[in-house]
Amino acid sequence: MRVGLIVPGGFDPTPDVAAIPALQSLAQELSRRHQVQVFASAGRQPAAYRLGEVAVTQMGPRPPPARRTPAAPLAVAFARWIAAAGPFDVLHAFWADRSALLAALFARAAFIPSVVTLGGGELVWLPDIPYGGAGNARARAVTGAALRLAGAITGGTRFVTRRLPTSLAGRAEIVPLGVDVGRFDAPPGRPPGPPWRLLHVANLNEVKDQPALLRAFRRVVDRVADVRLDFAGEDSLGGDIQRRARALGLDTRVAFHGCVPQSRLAWLYRQAHLHLLSSRHESQGVVILEAAAAGLPTVGPRVGLIDTLAPAAACAVPPGDSDALGDAIAGLLVDAPARQAMGAAAQRFARDHDVAWTARTFEALYARLSRRRPSRR
Repeated sequence: MRVGLIVPGGFDPTPDVAAIPALQSLAQELSRRHQVQVFASAGRQPAAYRLGEVAVTQMGPRPPPARRTPAAPLAVAFARWIAAAGPFDVLHAFWADRSALLAALFARAAFIPSVVTLGGGELVWLPDIPYGGAGNARARAVTGAALRLAGAITGGTRFVTRRLPTSLAGRAEIVPLGVDVGRFDAPPGRPPGPPWRLLHVANLNEVKDQPALLRAFRRVVDRVADVRLDFAGEDSLGGDIQRRARALGLDTRVAFHGCVPQSRLAWLYRQAHLHLLSSRHESQGVVILEAAAAGLPTVGPRVGLIDTLAPAAACAVPPGDSDALGDAIAGLLVDAPARQAMGAAAQRFARDHDVAWTARTFEALYARLSRRRPSRR
């Protein structure tokens, strides 16, 4: 089968640069049995290259909105882009954006099945940040059209598919993007503290709400001796979170590692006693599965996979409640049996839904769609 994957980015010829590891791992897993061509709608520069058996074509950096190509010329360019690499048996777009709409339109015209996977903030709007696609009429129209035209809709969690309109919700399938568990594997048990090690894996940005995490951590520091918090992620807030940490008197208790390669990230997961999130929205949260693969439970707001895994395999608190988050962290640090049981349950979920499982599930979906494939007239 020839599979075309349309992605928002996350691929680069240089390993660990601008990577979305879950998408890279999925493409590589699918390439074991199929011919896979990735079309990345953004990248550092236009390029065509191979990652193992996966062929990648990427566009350059996205222009600012005022300079973006009008819809009609872009559709023609997109069609030529895909047609030149085709023919394909299926097109699968991540996420439900303009590229997904163009892919669904192309698939309809070419009489091939298409899949659109929700993976970001397409269905939400947080006006105070601002974050999400649902606050803009054009973005809502694009997302809605992409989903209606798709042969199938998937999302990584029921948390995200619950936001679909009733007319589309019945078509949605839950397919978490799994990870390469062998890359992170570790026993759920950790050496007892103190010292205690906490880990937060996320880019520093407004939707991840690191100020709430720092307030929660201040509460933990006041209750638990010798505790440290590691931040792993690119800073897009110009040092604001570091300044807030100093203002809370936490500068000696936190470390900001910036963008961390996967090899180093696995080591951080294995050293930590708990993985923490404070996000206001997650469609899934692949880092939750990475931590789980290392036997590490996540504590955070009831969003994305935390909503799926709690209470047995994650600890969920109300979104935005930093006091509840701090109390949950402190409580689990001193309850080793509960922490280890939660980590073991999370690890079982990660192993049962690893990247190989995700690839097999999508392959079965592609096969079902192909059987329903309309004939050319």
